[in-house]
Amino acid sequence: MDLETERLRLEPFQDSHYEGLRVMDSDPGVMRYINQGMVKTPEKTRESISRVHDRWEKYGFSWWAVKEKTSAAIVGAACLQYLANVEGAPLEIGWRLIPEHNGKGYATEAAKAIITFAAERIGATYLVAVADPENIPSQRVMQRLGMTYKAIEQHYDVPCVVYELSICRAD
Repeated sequence: MDLETERLRLEPFQDSHYEGLRVMDSDPGVMRYINQGMVKTPEKTRESISRVHDRWEKYGFSWWAVKEKTSAAIVGAACLQYLANVEGAPLEIGWRLIPEHNGKGYATEAAKAIITFAAERIGATYLVAVADPENIPSQRVMQRLGMTYKAIEQHYDVPCVVYELSICRAD
């Protein structure tokens, strides 16, 4: 389920995205706030592509590779998934970018497309986003999306700030 925005194309993870995803997974700056700060091995990147593919098959949503339309380069990744990967938990949106693409509005643009997808295709009326309490840039994206601060909660075995968004459906 590809999504398009003015500047971006979001494509469900596939094997052809491996090299671009490796750039993020092996960058300590990208992983600073996720995966307990540990970079992923090449094997873990391949495993994550496979796991995401399985989730797409099972749920009809998961992680997208975020590509610039003009260059076709992977600039990040974004998701719609069950919070902390617990089936039945609230739906979570998330994102990460290759550092040289920070500050361009790509995370906000991709997240808006995913919010629309969640509302229109999945029927979501409530979404959350979580971040490391020190990850101020991600919290700013959450605020730009109209999300409101909920609390600090334990997810992914670490304390996370939680922002929430109620979506009004136009039936």
